[in-house]
Amino acid sequence: MPAEPELPAFDADGFRALYRRLRRDRPEGALAELTPERVAAAAREVRSGQRVSLAAPVQTRPGPDDPEPAVHRMTGAVAGRLPAEGLDFARDHFAMNVHGDADSHLDALCHVVYDGTLYGGVDARTLTDDGAGALSVDLVRDGIVGRGVLLDIPGLRGVPWLEPGEQVGAAELAAAEAAQGVRVGPGDLLFVRVGHRLRREEQGPWDPAAARAGLHPGAMEFLAERRVVALGGDGNNDAAPSRTEGVDYPVHVLAVHAMGLHLLDYLRFEDLVPLCRREGRWSFLCVVAPLRLPGATGSPVNPIAVL
Repeated sequence: MPAEPELPAFDADGFRALYRRLRRDRPEGALAELTPERVAAAAREVRSGQRVSLAAPVQTRPGPDDPEPAVHRMTGAVAGRLPAEGLDFARDHFAMNVHGDADSHLDALCHVVYDGTLYGGVDARTLTDDGAGALSVDLVRDGIVGRGVLLDIPGLRGVPWLEPGEQVGAAELAAAEAAQGVRVGPGDLLFVRVGHRLRREEQGPWDPAAARAGLHPGAMEFLAERRVVALGGDGNNDAAPSRTEGVDYPVHVLAVHAMGLHLLDYLRFEDLVPLCRREGRWSFLCVVAPLRLPGATGSPVNPIAVL
């Protein structure tokens, strides 16, 4: 299938109108759709028992998409510091920029500041040097567990990946559903593959702030209609350069700030795709367990799909 026709750009007024249509104000955000009954139903997605990580390995070397990579150093017993006898322990120190452009992470509802507010109209001054006073990653301390659905857009188009700058609209998401024989529904965790990670692995990293594939802002109406609880992508979910006047990350604004969706950025689907193809299905139980980081605006994350 060829790429969608050129998707329209948004001027400032058009974007704000879309924002108003999508805005929801519920204390827990879109997670209100993830009822115990839907979690229990998601558990019935497990048939073969195959499990696979949706995270990429954490990067520790600088690159054009990761000028401040994670820091990992050994602090305990290693070669050259081993005791001659008795007990010792190998230990680690780890630090990272959670919201970088290379490592898999979850965005909390306090991550996006728009017009001086956070999701639900919460005053952005609740963000202080000590952390977020509201809407932090602690909202998902019990995890996000539900039915995951993967829509493979390069698979639909018959290409290995979307080129940086290309966008995916609502019509193409619906076309991927039809082609894959799956339907996104209330309480689902929606994952959209654009092939960012595969392109990075095969052609090397580049600066995604300048150019990356992602969703068109209008695609968020599809997510609102289907009442999903989280959105994950193998890129940033937003395309670059933005074609929304005055807003560089329109999908982030609509998803997090307007709709209360937790976003998962820079995931990796290259192990999941062949498993879905082999089993002939694109839905699965998904477990997302962010770290318990009081006051944090996000967390490194390793979502697990269980088929």
